[in-house]
Amino acid sequence: QVQLVESGGGLVQAGGSLRLSCAASGRTFTWYAMGWFRQAPGKEREFVASISRSGGMTYYADSVKGRFTISRDNAKSTVYLQMNSLKPEDTAVYYCAAARGAIATTNKYEYDKWGQGTQVTVSS
Repeated sequence: QVQLVESGGGLVQAGGSLRLSCAASGRTFTWYAMGWFRQAPGKEREFVASISRSGGMTYYADSVKGRFTISRDNAKSTVYLQMNSLKPEDTAVYYCAAARGAIATTNKYEYDKWGQGTQVTVSS
């Protein structure tokens, strides 16, 4: 089964940018739609962005549309989240997830595998 490891989180000022990466191990990466979710302290984990197996379909939460871009490189078994124009409200632990057999689901309960998360902190 695919294993996921996130990286690229850190501290950034409002208006800045970060690029998160999620590296997948195993030979089944292309079986999965991929998603990014985030969770702030005391809040539920929420959908951020998702991408289909081929990369042809993407979905974004309204709160990040126009600012974040999800992409994948199947040859490298890696999914990315480019985050621009960051706001303090974006502060959270960001998780990469894989959904086997899905298109590009926004439903966290359809995801089969999860990474350990990477902290993103945006200061004002």
